[in-house]
Amino acid sequence: MTDLSKEQAASREKTLLTALLLSAPGPLVTGLATLSSHSTTQLADFIRRDMELVALFLSWWVFRQLQRNTGLNAAEQSRLERAAGLSVAGTMLCSGLVMAIVALSRLSVYEPGGKVLSGLIIAILGLITNGAFWRRYTVLTREQYSAVIAAQQQLYRAKTTVDLCVTTALSAVAIAPTHPLTRYIDLLGSMMVAGYLLWSGFRTARQYQSNRQVEP
Repeated sequence: MTDLSKEQAASREKTLLTALLLSAPGPLVTGLATLSSHSTTQLADFIRRDMELVALFLSWWVFRQLQRNTGLNAAEQSRLERAAGLSVAGTMLCSGLVMAIVALSRLSVYEPGGKVLSGLIIAILGLITNGAFWRRYTVLTREQYSAVIAAQQQLYRAKTTVDLCVTTALSAVAIAPTHPLTRYIDLLGSMMVAGYLLWSGFRTARQYQSNRQVEP
């Protein structure tokens, strides 16, 4: 682990906590919006947000432990960092798998409709917020590398991409719910989100497994 100054550590912990607090209402708000719509993409997005919240909490907790417990040796620090990184990878993999299952299970019976405006607003706000955090974590990683912060950079890159797909799919449902193509856009949106999360999760998991292999 690269040593951070007190100011750098405080700045990063504040960013992690802010991201956690802003994400905390997400599952509840998205869940309520999902109840009023028939969107497969929105249902998958609700599941994704639940799993991400757990990973965000664990990342914040690990970073806090690394900064508070200065007596940890290099191996213990590495294990905590790897736990945070693998939790992010596991979240993306599990979310992607669940989203793919949901989309495939509704492939033959799903018809778009319902009220998606609230979900669309949430997705747009998520796109803006997650994009800002992606940029923030990118800047922090370039400034001084931290494995926990680097994992958050990868997670928020995935979150931003997912929100873009969700926004596109819900926009199609909101504008033309009865158009024949809308059904496929919504389902395709779910599958694209699932595929990207699976790919990102697999890549992140390989990265942290490789880090384990090179440890003394």
